[in-house]
Amino acid sequence: MSTAATSPLVLLECLVAGTTHREGLAEYEPRLQPNQKLALQRESDSSYDDWAVRVYTSGPDGFWLGYLPEGRNETVARLLDAGYPLSGRLTHKAWEEDWLHLEIEVLLEK
Repeated sequence: MSTAATSPLVLLECLVAGTTHREGLAEYEPRLQPNQKLALQRESDSSYDDWAVRVYTSGPDGFWLGYLPEGRNETVARLLDAGYPLSGRLTHKAWEEDWLHLEIEVLLEK
């Protein structure tokens, strides 16, 4: 079987929104590595965004990094609500003054 057939499908490439509001992220940042797996969690009770999806590091001590950007998150939110196996992967990180710029891919496992 080819690698393409078994590799996850990239559904979305985006920045993580709200990183400037995540307490402790500056201290946590050195532990973030490119290609690191991330977890996605619906926040269906959000008063700001009907399609809010939180982005966490994976594992039992997942660190809340921020959100998928509003306006680009509805399809991912609907797939999560329907039980599809979605995850994320960190593709790039960089500091821009006091803002931690995190680029991710949203993945659908095949």
